[in-house]
Amino acid sequence: MTPIAELTNIDYPYVFTAIFIILTGIKAITSLSEWLIHKLGIETRWMKSKREDHELLIQTVQNLTELQERHLEDIQRSDRHDEEIERDIKKLTNMFLDKQIDDMRWEINHFATQAAEGKPCNKDSYKHCFYIYNKYEKLLSDHHLENGEVEISMKIINDSYQRKLMEGF
Repeated sequence: MTPIAELTNIDYPYVFTAIFIILTGIKAITSLSEWLIHKLGIETRWMKSKREDHELLIQTVQNLTELQERHLEDIQRSDRHDEEIERDIKKLTNMFLDKQIDDMRWEINHFATQAAEGKPCNKDSYKHCFYIYNKYEKLLSDHHLENGEVEISMKIINDSYQRKLMEGF
């Protein structure tokens, strides 16, 4: 039983010191082998993996930089296209507005010419002309424009309408 009793009397400071010395030796051997491998230019799997990871990281950074530059260029190009589209829409809107105003003026002036020449016009034609004139005036006021072309025509139409009302249509 003496061997069993000897096992229970373990010298713990001695064991810890031994473990510390062994670990320090392993670390020293590892450091020495890494230094030797590095000096000899030998590449281990671990070093190769670390180098490849580093190269991948550098390549990823470069790709992200290029992507960011392209993104900024795309944003600038998109902004320019948006401005062009906005100018074109504004231009088309103005063209449409001018066309609408011209069409209404022509219709009012044409009807005034017919009424002045004494051509037959019914009550609905007059009402339609008054309706077009109201739309025309609203369109001008909505777009801050001035009416200067159909007042004489509307006076002719109003006078003709008043005469027709007095005559009994």
